[in-house]
Amino acid sequence: MTESASPTEIRALERLAREVRRAILEMLTTSGSGHSGGSLSVTDLVTALIFRDLRYDPEQPAAPDRDRLVLSKGHAAPALYAAWAVRGWIPKAELATLRRLGSRLQGHVDREKLPYVEASTGCLGQGIGMAVGMALDGRLRGSPHQVYAILGDGECQAGPTWEALMAGGHYRLDRLTVIIDRNGLETDGATESILGIEPLAEKLAAFRYQVLEIDGHNFREILEAFARARATRDRPTAIVARTVKGKGVSFMENQHGWHGKAPSREEADRALAELPPLPAEEAGP
Repeated sequence: MTESASPTEIRALERLAREVRRAILEMLTTSGSGHSGGSLSVTDLVTALIFRDLRYDPEQPAAPDRDRLVLSKGHAAPALYAAWAVRGWIPKAELATLRRLGSRLQGHVDREKLPYVEASTGCLGQGIGMAVGMALDGRLRGSPHQVYAILGDGECQAGPTWEALMAGGHYRLDRLTVIIDRNGLETDGATESILGIEPLAEKLAAFRYQVLEIDGHNFREILEAFARARATRDRPTAIVARTVKGKGVSFMENQHGWHGKAPSREEADRALAELPPLPAEEAGP
């Protein structure tokens, strides 16, 4: 989708992202485990894809020319599940089964359990390789589908990530869009103190990527970046999205301790009070 979003559409996306964040908090609280910080930081990016940019028919999840979305940072699965539920692809009641034995909603996305999952991920550095393969397959088949891969910045410390990125640039896979959730934090602290990945944009450019640096919580910037990526030929695109870990909840924001921690009921109630539902617009995405 290349046309600019109207102010009404932007407000609608903001409202939907608020719903997704509330659903994330509820499901993590019910589960008692899961990844809060990285799910909330990637919420706006996932919302923009699921509700506006992704060319995907949930009634035909195996359509050969569908766009692909690979959540390479598989631990942020709650963001994807919540967006699907708000979109109506899965029942909202199913969110309460997160991480239960036999549930379709495991702690990391599982392709064998849900038709909308393009790749089972969890071992960081693996999803991006599969996304590169999907983009190469599309070229060989002459398919117009776009492939999106969402990576964490801690994931960019893994060697397989860079092998895959190098292949994407080498083959000039212009249907590949890599989105890096650059919230600056991982399980044990700041990425730059644990194993620095900067200068990230320069590295990606050296690998033959069109590099776009954006505010990962600004829907206008997000949608403009997606449009530029879709229109670009002869090279893949890497979007470095500057985000806030735990975005939307004051006591979670920029706190690495919330990387793999679920809120208690009391904490969830405090968080939800900071995220009251926004009024619906007359028109939306």
